[in-house]
Amino acid sequence: MRYYTAIVHQEGNSAFGLAFPDLPGCHAAADSWADISTAATEALDLWFEDMPDVAPAPLDQIRTRTDVIAALAGGAVLLPVPYIPADTAPERVNISLERGLLRAIDETAKARGMTRSSFLASAARRELVG
Repeated sequence: MRYYTAIVHQEGNSAFGLAFPDLPGCHAAADSWADISTAATEALDLWFEDMPDVAPAPLDQIRTRTDVIAALAGGAVLLPVPYIPADTAPERVNISLERGLLRAIDETAKARGMTRSSFLASAARRELVG
């Protein structure tokens, strides 16, 4: 998993704006602070659909950029955004879980119309990236 740094800013009561210094043209907006993670992940997914793989720059390097310094002086904040690159090829794994937990997973997955695998993948992604 990689962490890309987002510049998060808000003017007045507007939506939160996000920009990624490492990724030119990668922007997002979120209506609330709680929605930032989802908006950021969607923006990263869209950006990487058409662009080459780019390794994130270290935070110390990003902090020295003049555009970042100006944004921070204007009230913006830096936010590390965890990103799991999209790779939809399934891979079989063998894991061990407590029997009671497995029953609870299966019941919840069934109630949501999901398979055990899709439920576990969804729960893991939510835990990793929010």
